[in-house]
Amino acid sequence: MAEKTTVLNLPEDELVHPGNRACAGCGLSIIYRIGLKALGRDTILVVPPSCLTVLQGLYPIAATQLPCLNVTFASTAAAATGILAALRAQKNTSTTVAAWAGDGGTSDIGLQALSGACERGENFIFICYDNEAYMNTGVQRSGTTPQGVLTTTTPISGKKQKKKDVPAIIAAHGIPYVATASAAYPIDFYDKIKKAKTISGPKYIHVHTPCPSGWGFNPRYTIKIGRMAVESGLYDLYENENGHFELSGPSQRLLKKDRRPVSEYLETQARFRGLSEARIASIQQEVDAKWETYRAQPS
Repeated sequence: MAEKTTVLNLPEDELVHPGNRACAGCGLSIIYRIGLKALGRDTILVVPPSCLTVLQGLYPIAATQLPCLNVTFASTAAAATGILAALRAQKNTSTTVAAWAGDGGTSDIGLQALSGACERGENFIFICYDNEAYMNTGVQRSGTTPQGVLTTTTPISGKKQKKKDVPAIIAAHGIPYVATASAAYPIDFYDKIKKAKTISGPKYIHVHTPCPSGWGFNPRYTIKIGRMAVESGLYDLYENENGHFELSGPSQRLLKKDRRPVSEYLETQARFRGLSEARIASIQQEVDAKWETYRAQPS
């Protein structure tokens, strides 16, 4: 039986230098450090314009110790495909290719290239860190911005459209592995990357990533707020492996205990200040209905 991953047996090797340009309390800085431990040194990264580009910096002052190709917004999955072709030409089957993009570069601008790569069956890992807006360029709404959220490009009543379910869109391509994760549960994220490395073909991991400056909360509460999103059932942690759906530990436990009211999560962030009581009640009803379908599924 494999040893259970804990903070005590994570690899000691650090693949991010101590200094970087992340904001205080940045959820991305947490998952990037842990995620690179799971990916290992024999990895080539592909990164489009994003907060990650800022965090790691550009050569020769990059915080990341791994080779990284910075590409245009729309070309992340296409560039990863090109790297895979080059590795095949060199008869290299051991190096991991990992694309790491924000929600804008995944759900919106980069979706066409990601869809094409999934259709072709390209053997890479695509990680989307979802801070639910275009944070790097001033908090503009993205496809994954939740309904009702205030950004610099939404009406005063907040975003009118619902959040785009990108993991479900990618799972519809029939790829072998789709998972969701959270910056508030980094060990779960680590284990999912380790599993993805053992699977051939496209792998997609969508990570809920709290952003203090964009969401409007004190940087000290990044983990707390990330956990509240999961504990309320608003954001689910799961794996979809070859079509088999299974809730992950923190979400699985919610099937047997009461969930936190979504209002407790929403009231922690300034971006939700435009929500009416009626809209909050409607969100709670939507979450309750979703979890009733989970409980109705055979175990």
